[in-house]
Amino acid sequence: MSTAPAEDRLLSLDAFRGFIMLLLISHGFGLYEAFKGQANWANQFEHAAWAGCTLWDLIQPAFTFIVGVAMPIALARRAAPWRHVLWRAVVLLVLSNALSNWGSTAPLKLQFINVLCQIAFSYLLCYGLLQFPFRAQVTAAAGIFALHHMLFYLFPGPTGPFDPQANFAALFDLRVLGYNYSGFYTTLNCLGNALTVLFGCWTGLLLLSPRTPSQRLKILITCTAVAFALGLALEPVIPMVKRLWTGSFLFLSVGWVLLAFAAFYWLIEIRAERRWTFPLLVVGANSIFIYAFSQVLRGWLSRGLAAFDGQQFAFLGSVGAVPHNILVMLVMWGLCYWLYQRRIFFKI
Repeated sequence: MSTAPAEDRLLSLDAFRGFIMLLLISHGFGLYEAFKGQANWANQFEHAAWAGCTLWDLIQPAFTFIVGVAMPIALARRAAPWRHVLWRAVVLLVLSNALSNWGSTAPLKLQFINVLCQIAFSYLLCYGLLQFPFRAQVTAAAGIFALHHMLFYLFPGPTGPFDPQANFAALFDLRVLGYNYSGFYTTLNCLGNALTVLFGCWTGLLLLSPRTPSQRLKILITCTAVAFALGLALEPVIPMVKRLWTGSFLFLSVGWVLLAFAAFYWLIEIRAERRWTFPLLVVGANSIFIYAFSQVLRGWLSRGLAAFDGQQFAFLGSVGAVPHNILVMLVMWGLCYWLYQRRIFFKI
C-alpha cells in the first residue's frame, strides 16, 4: 500500500486503465440481463460462448495490455527490477488463488486462469524477453506463437484442433491439474496472453522513445491496422477463441485495444483535454483494490442494494437491472474516491 501515486505518470494510460476497470465493475451496466434474447447487441456485454469476440471479451486483453505498457515505464525507475518482478509474480499468484477460492465450500483448487495469474506469468516472461535486443524479442514471440498453435494441430480433438472439450490445452489441464476449468478455459491461454502483454511492453517502449507525440500516434494507428488485418486473415484458419487465446483473437483484440488507447493518447496527450479524466483516474489509481473488491464483495453489495432499490426499479421489469448495476458501480467508485482523497493506493 502506498500513500501517494508515482510521479511522472502517463495520464492517458492511467485514464485508460480507469476506463477498463470502470467497465469491468459496471457488470455491463446490466444491459445483458435487461435485453438478452431481445436484442443482439446485448450479447456484446457477455463473453462469446466459444468462437467469436464481443466487447466483454476485450476487457482482459485491455487490462493485460496496460500492464505491458506500464512495465518498461515503471521498471526503469527501479534499482533491482528482477527482485521486484519475482516478488510481484508470487504475490499475484497467491492473491489470484485466494480470490478464486474465496467463499467456496469445496476443497481448495490451484488454478492459473484468473487474470492475476495470467499477469504473473506474463510479467516474468516479458521482463526476461525485454533484456534481449528487439529482433530477438520478435523472434521469441514468433516462436511462442508457433508453439502454442502447433500443439493444437499435433494433438487434435474429435472435432479438430480446437475442439472445445478435447483440445490439447484441455487435456494438458486434466493431466497436470487433475481437472478442467468450467467454461472451457485453459491454463495454456497464458501463452497468448503473454504475447498481448509483450505488445503492451513494445507500446510502452514506443512511448519512452524520443519521438514526438504525433509520431507515436501514427505508429500506434499503423500497428492497429496491421493487428486488425492479421486477426481477420487468421480467422478462417484459426478460430477466434478467447478461452484458448488463439492467434486470430490475439491480433484482433490487440487491434481494438490499440485503437482505444490511441484515442485516449490523442485526446489527452496531444489535444490536452484532461478535465474529463478525473472519474477514470480515481478508479485507475486503485485497480488492484477494485478488482479484488469486485471478485469478493460485488455480489454482496449488489444483493444489499437490491433490498433498497428492488421495489423502486420493479416497474421497469428486466430493464431495472440497468439502474441497479449503475448504482452498484457508483458505490464502488465512491469507495475508490474515498481512498483517492486520502492518498491511499494499493500497489503490488
